[in-house]
Amino acid sequence: MIIYPLSEGSFTVDHTKRFVPFDSERHQLSNRPAGSILVEIQPFVVITSRDIILLDTGLGFQTEQGTLQLHENLLQHDINPMDVTKVLMSHLHKDHAGGMGIRDEHTGAVRPAFPLATYYVNAREMDMALAPGSSSYRPEELAVLNQLERLERIDGEGWIDGYIRYAWSGGHCPFHQVFRIEENGEVIFYGGDEAPQYQQMKSRFIAKYDADGKRAMELRQQWWTEGKDWTFLFYHDIKTPSICPGQS
Repeated sequence: MIIYPLSEGSFTVDHTKRFVPFDSERHQLSNRPAGSILVEIQPFVVITSRDIILLDTGLGFQTEQGTLQLHENLLQHDINPMDVTKVLMSHLHKDHAGGMGIRDEHTGAVRPAFPLATYYVNAREMDMALAPGSSSYRPEELAVLNQLERLERIDGEGWIDGYIRYAWSGGHCPFHQVFRIEENGEVIFYGGDEAPQYQQMKSRFIAKYDADGKRAMELRQQWWTEGKDWTFLFYHDIKTPSICPGQS
């Protein structure tokens, strides 16, 4: 299998939950609003013998030319976005799901960013995200889910095409899920926001931003112990996008 990180860069986020681009060579965190934290955004594409798989979809920002940043990142790896066959969503918070659709600057309408792919979304997460009232979701943008010709609402644990395992995890948010892609003896693990950074895997870190921080911490320890020969993908870690514990 081939893995390509699709980094969208670094951002600061304050209480407004707006993502503002941050360049460490030009910007100072101390000059951002009080309480701002630094966040790195990095979806992944995995190429298997059967599929081109996208793991989460980033912020949905567009380039100055009006191209979806995620599309641009795929094209840099000679991947036509129309060739993506599966989009696997860990959850639907706006920093992971913003690139599911493309907004028309003139009409405001949102259309699917990967119209030929099958999107796999936790059913209960989708219901929660489309309901009004949470600043973590953007229901008006997530409405693109209702336009998809190929949408699989999944829940609990199961397999996709016999080689992609999904499992409810529920640490970062109540209906978060994780994925394990297995092919030819190789295992790629994607834990979304419950395994977001390399350093978090090695410590008993409990994040205040998790719905169930203790559960997320315990899951990280479980996966890190079980997955000595897996390749872990880290969505919020540009410096260490992936690692196999047994080879590190």
